[in-house]
Amino acid sequence: MALVNRQPIYLDYHAHAPLDPRVARVLADAYAQFDANPHSSHWHGERAHQAVEAARRDVANLLGVEPSEVIFTSGATEANNLALAGIMPHLRSVGSACILVGAGEHPSILAAASTALDCPVERIPLQVDGQLDLAALERLLKQPVGMVSVAAANHEIGTIQPLSQIATAVRSAGALLHSDLAQAAGKVRVDAASFDLASLSAHKLGGPVGIGALVIKRNLRRRLAPLQHGGGQENGLRAGTVPAPLCVAFGEACRIADEELEVDAARVAALRDELRDRLASVGAMAVNGGAERLPGNLNLTFANVDGEALVLRVRDRVSLSTGSACTSASLEPSHVLQAIGVIGRAAEGAIRIGLGRHTTAADIHEAADVITAAVSDLRATVRHAA
Repeated sequence: MALVNRQPIYLDYHAHAPLDPRVARVLADAYAQFDANPHSSHWHGERAHQAVEAARRDVANLLGVEPSEVIFTSGATEANNLALAGIMPHLRSVGSACILVGAGEHPSILAAASTALDCPVERIPLQVDGQLDLAALERLLKQPVGMVSVAAANHEIGTIQPLSQIATAVRSAGALLHSDLAQAAGKVRVDAASFDLASLSAHKLGGPVGIGALVIKRNLRRRLAPLQHGGGQENGLRAGTVPAPLCVAFGEACRIADEELEVDAARVAALRDELRDRLASVGAMAVNGGAERLPGNLNLTFANVDGEALVLRVRDRVSLSTGSACTSASLEPSHVLQAIGVIGRAAEGAIRIGLGRHTTAADIHEAADVITAAVSDLRATVRHAA
């Protein structure tokens, strides 16, 4: 078969996990069965409402929380903004308006913290392996801090944070802990006891784009102020008609992830390690971040190779990226890599590879061949130009 008729191998699961075919079928059925306003009191509305509540239970089960603690949103970005900006009135009222965020957080956290909040915001430094500097966190917590926001797993280098240890320090200081679970949910188990608020997106775990959730523990619900106002949906915290079919598909994606997480994680991690070893054969390759990372994550730098040039060179055969899809238009080096000490040409040369549920052994074998050939070609071009 000619290459022009084939789609490239997809290795960008951190940007988006392709819709699981099982979820796609449920979504199509849901549009046929629950095409109604779930807030209406008639028969159609009640059926849609019941479907939404069943989906809420599936989302809650994946995270080990109560269904009443799940608030549906358009995705993790909205949930992150609601978590940070929504809690500010309460934090101001108790004199603890300062917020701490990890230095490698997703842009939706950093932007919300820097532009939407009229309060002091400080960044917690990272270690070279990508994990939070716990000693620095404890020093920062000596001031009056209201909330700490740290993603359970990083969106670029895949680092898994020790949330339980972080939670212990945060709660000892009397602060709240929010965690962006967009990358972690459905990939690794997260202890619900660690966080007070958490955000997630359906499309990061095989669900549809346009639906996500904010988890807010029951004792905090009355302390969160809504960002948009209207009909009082989602316990008054998120006005607007809840999209029943999207919720149903989100719930199905969470149900599948909950059942298959351990098997998926082991298989994907084995493929990731094989891909890493195959790519290492080209020489002068560095893995950015430490060993505690998401099963499907690789963040790599090839010496004397520009990351953007490499992504463009392989784009007809392999889909990967240089960093977060949310910052793909930026020419600035990754703030995540800079936070762990990867700077200059090493940061500019980094690529992010994301494997997932539908990645096969054949995919990584072909991808390894394509990437190593591209690296060799680009290096040869540099040597020739010199």
